[in-house]
Amino acid sequence: MARKIENLRNIGIIAHIDAGKTTLTERMLYYCGATHRMGDVDKGTTTTDDDPEEQERGITIYSACVTMSWSDVVINLIDTPGHVDFTAEVERSLRVLDGGVVVFSAREGVEAQSETVWRQADRYGVPRIAFINKMDREGASFYGTLEQIMERLTSAPDSAQPLVLQIPIGAGPPHQEDAFRGVIDLITMKKLVFEAESRGSEIEVSDIPDELREQADQWRSKLLEQIYEYSDELMLLGLEEAPIPEKLIRKVVRQATVHRYVIPVFCGSALDYAGVQPILDAVEAYLPSPLDVPPVEGEDPRKKDKTIRRKPDVKEPFCGLVFKILSSKHGDLSWVRVYSGKLKASTRVFNPGKKEKENAAQLWHIHASKKEEQVPEVEAGDIVGIIGLRHSVTGDTICETQHPILLESITFPETVISMAIEPESSGERKKLAETLEMMKRQDPTFRAIESEDTGQTLISGMGELHLEVIKHKLLRDFNLDVKVHNPRVSYRESVQKAVEVEGECHRQIGGEQLFAKVRLRMEPIEDATDPVTIGSAAGEEISPLMLAIVLEELKVIGEGGGIYGNPLMKIKVTVTGGELREGETTDVAMRIATSNAFDKALREAGMVLLEPIMRLEVTTPEEHLGDFIGDLQQRRAIITKTTNRGDMTVIEGEVPLASLFGYSSAMRGLSQGRATCAMEPLKYGPAPPEVADGMI
Repeated sequence: MARKIENLRNIGIIAHIDAGKTTLTERMLYYCGATHRMGDVDKGTTTTDDDPEEQERGITIYSACVTMSWSDVVINLIDTPGHVDFTAEVERSLRVLDGGVVVFSAREGVEAQSETVWRQADRYGVPRIAFINKMDREGASFYGTLEQIMERLTSAPDSAQPLVLQIPIGAGPPHQEDAFRGVIDLITMKKLVFEAESRGSEIEVSDIPDELREQADQWRSKLLEQIYEYSDELMLLGLEEAPIPEKLIRKVVRQATVHRYVIPVFCGSALDYAGVQPILDAVEAYLPSPLDVPPVEGEDPRKKDKTIRRKPDVKEPFCGLVFKILSSKHGDLSWVRVYSGKLKASTRVFNPGKKEKENAAQLWHIHASKKEEQVPEVEAGDIVGIIGLRHSVTGDTICETQHPILLESITFPETVISMAIEPESSGERKKLAETLEMMKRQDPTFRAIESEDTGQTLISGMGELHLEVIKHKLLRDFNLDVKVHNPRVSYRESVQKAVEVEGECHRQIGGEQLFAKVRLRMEPIEDATDPVTIGSAAGEEISPLMLAIVLEELKVIGEGGGIYGNPLMKIKVTVTGGELREGETTDVAMRIATSNAFDKALREAGMVLLEPIMRLEVTTPEEHLGDFIGDLQQRRAIITKTTNRGDMTVIEGEVPLASLFGYSSAMRGLSQGRATCAMEPLKYGPAPPEVADGMI
């Protein structure tokens, strides 16, 4: 039976690593009755972390989709990784979700990856609620974390503002005098205590104690003042000092959340079963259904400049977006967000990007990463697993053949680190190639290229942990006998200065005289969407047909790499003119002249080797601050900021990736295991001369 679209909530749980996303997901599944036991991250028994690598490391690596029912709504929930190496999992999940729950640790506050996932959610326009978790930890601070959210995430004038709907009673572990004991709900103005004996299933609701009444009244006034501007009815009641119905407050908070004016803030401790049911209530009350989000937009593949909109309605033509693929030898399971229309099993669909027809043979509801229930059809707004798609990959649109639409794809960051692997025997070579192809379909940030010269295969990913997980998968899951070499940095090349050159073709090929001249201007460019930006200012010197050949050849050469063989970036190439001769200028002549000009320009403009620079955030006890700064300076780091966060100091800086190999173990040595770090790709910057000399 199809799920009612107004009762659907497609949400994601996103956060920095170790903020408690997976524990929160486990508690939600339990209270919704979707599981009969609560899994434990430390014991490797959680529902969503079902991969052996996840269970061993105690972290989420692959996004997992689970479905649960709460009150009147069906929640499709995606639990995402918090580690920067697996940011693609967050990227693709946010692309297809309608709402999000962002989890923060009350002890660590807003961390580096918290900012990354927040920006990703902003980019996709995802309404969200915030859950300040781990209120029972030593050093937990609800108000400190709230302040950091306001300073680091919502300080821009057009940002959605935090709206506090709960305040904690106490903070810290049970043995403290002012330990965390429960929360005050500022809408009902009641005290909520989550009974530990019933594992949080029973909630004691009581009046607010006198000693907390003044504080609760102050936060209630702040809440109302913040939402008055979104409702005339609410403001009128406020001016008259009349009682304000809870129903009206919830209605206004919902409207403001869906339109991304506010972010409701809650608190608790998922590990200790506190504060989870109010999050489920908030998902139902404040986060949008597919009907509350704007119609999806795409282009008409037949008329590239025409925009098509599709409402989340079963009467509209079917369209959906493939956002994840789970590969197996028996056929891929493609996760698809259905945006409009309905899809029946064993239906032919069209992939307009690939111009291929596909067969949606089986439709499945998904639980974690497994098929749970086969269904005959799905409707707009739902998320479904499809078996039978052969050509479609992550980011592809599928739709009706008669009503094509091409939705915006999903963009992923470039890989920054590579590692060479080679099979121990020729018999393993084919098996390795097939396995890598399967893994590439599954992971859009994974690359694998085989070198015909050395027999080695170069695999590339988002970081050391990403490559380590891939290596373990090859050895353990696929039983491949391969040799693995040390990781190496993925460099890029650019140019130092602007030059104008002329390339020519003046030769005989197969008894035919060929002639052509092409003039180019090549220059460095900072802000560019493409690695090599190509344009023309040739006027009428080159005919449109020949100019098209030149531009096509430039695109091909631009993708081929620079003098050291690394991919090019931050380069602009403009065709400024040329010379043609009747009977001697052919497309071959134009391609040779273009290639000659491009090569000349690269050499005359002077090559610059660029290396990936990471944004690094280290959190350390203050007594180790000097050791860390000294160590980072030796690693060519630029320290941008140091701030105090409770009894810890946070060092922010920019560090070349090449200097960070093995940093996790070095960091443990410097701090006796008490420091933590987070890093994310920031930019490419000039590499030191000795690195370029080594390549020569």
